[in-house]
Amino acid sequence: MKNIFFAFLILLTTLTVTAQRNPFKNLNEKNGKIGIGTEQPDELLTVKGKIHTQEVLVDLQGAVAPDYVFKHYFEGASEVMPNYQLLTLPELESYLKQHMHLPEIPSAETMENEGMSLKEMNLLLLKKVEELTIYTLQQQEEIEKLKETISED
Repeated sequence: MKNIFFAFLILLTTLTVTAQRNPFKNLNEKNGKIGIGTEQPDELLTVKGKIHTQEVLVDLQGAVAPDYVFKHYFEGASEVMPNYQLLTLPELESYLKQHMHLPEIPSAETMENEGMSLKEMNLLLLKKVEELTIYTLQQQEEIEKLKETISED
């Protein structure tokens, strides 16, 4: 009986000490990478589950903010992206009919299978907003011309 009690006491002590060493049961470290909710982290920090935060700061580190869209429209070219071309609305419509998603934006299937980079996606979405702004400006210009034509008649 003493042996069973002694073994139980050792087991209880071991469990207590182990629990004190790693109070976060779902936190793992492997090869210098930390995993929360996973035992196989594939990046410096891998979280399998939701994250609640007030703010996230993303460094651009070489990524180009899409101001070149406006530079190209208003100035004719951009040194940052000299090959940038805004699609015409008919070209865009043709692309959408064929691919069922915006140019440069991954398809839903690709996003589901591969995930997505928040930095990359935010920059792409900003680019698309800037392109939409240009399309709106072009349409407004066309509306003004049509108004002039109508008022001349």
